[in-house]
Amino acid sequence: MIGNSKHVGMALCGAMAVGLATPASADVKDGVDAWSRGDYAAAVREWVVPAQAGDADAQFNLAQAYRLGRGVDTDLAQAEALYARATAQGHVQAADNYGLLLFQREQREQALPYIEAAATRGDPRAQYILGIAHFNGDLVAKDWQRAYALLTLANSTGLPQAKGALAQMDEYIPLGDRQAAQVLATQLKSEAEAARARELAAVDLAVGTPDSAPPPPAAARPAPARDTSGADFARTPTQTPQPVTVARAEPTVSATATSPTPASAPPPQVARSQGPWKLQLGAFGVAGNADRLWEKVSQTPALAGRAKLKEPAGRLTKLLAGGFESRDVATSACAQLKRGGYDCLVTR
Repeated sequence: MIGNSKHVGMALCGAMAVGLATPASADVKDGVDAWSRGDYAAAVREWVVPAQAGDADAQFNLAQAYRLGRGVDTDLAQAEALYARATAQGHVQAADNYGLLLFQREQREQALPYIEAAATRGDPRAQYILGIAHFNGDLVAKDWQRAYALLTLANSTGLPQAKGALAQMDEYIPLGDRQAAQVLATQLKSEAEAARARELAAVDLAVGTPDSAPPPPAAARPAPARDTSGADFARTPTQTPQPVTVARAEPTVSATATSPTPASAPPPQVARSQGPWKLQLGAFGVAGNADRLWEKVSQTPALAGRAKLKEPAGRLTKLLAGGFESRDVATSACAQLKRGGYDCLVTR
């Protein structure tokens, strides 16, 4: 709560939404259908085997069951482990929930990159947490305009904690800053919509799609629907698990390089150091799309001289830039990329 120290506290209980994904696996789809009927034990039985086999959507759905205690006993440690496995394969919903669980058990520095990424995509829970952090100057720079803008966006979705936090902030943030925050909130909302569009456009896992084919437009992807049982079901065909960080859609990319290198002759990249920190730049079902993104993003000053890394992640290929000597250096490079219109996630 705000006191004389001008500190806003966070109430997170009940803030985590419930989401399930429906992948191509018949077992996972059958599990979602069972969950929709309220037969949670049957849903869990359908998800266990594909989750053990590495299916990211099954891992995410099973994590939701363990977190809620539906069909299994509540086990937050098991839920977190499953979220982490799905997150490593580029599952956006898993990454969002993984970050929230980390934050709730006080692993705040580890959670911060996930919270920031989720807020950029417009997740109200993450906007709430990040807004409080910016108000207090906790883990991030103190920025009352950004704090108020993020809480305004979270409140606009009906997140109950946001309304009380805004009322507390009203006691301390000057009127001029609150008015400027409304302009910033509109900008952040537009950026979140663009980020979601880029994610959808970069999900290019349709069966039989050749490397040369452009990704389908965002409008062709159905939005997640809300189930009456309180669980969100992603009805997107699950050849298309969503990546944690993705490239901007091809028609809208504005590369920062002055003379992009032709696809047939990409320049060799040499890491400036052998540091353990990396930036995840995207997760792709068509490996050639990862190469095409690298041709653009490697020309930016943020990645000059960094190593190109590609890692398999189930049906996906993750694209990373490696060789950052510290987390601070990697975070700074990621911020530069985001200002240039590219998404990224700091990892190691």
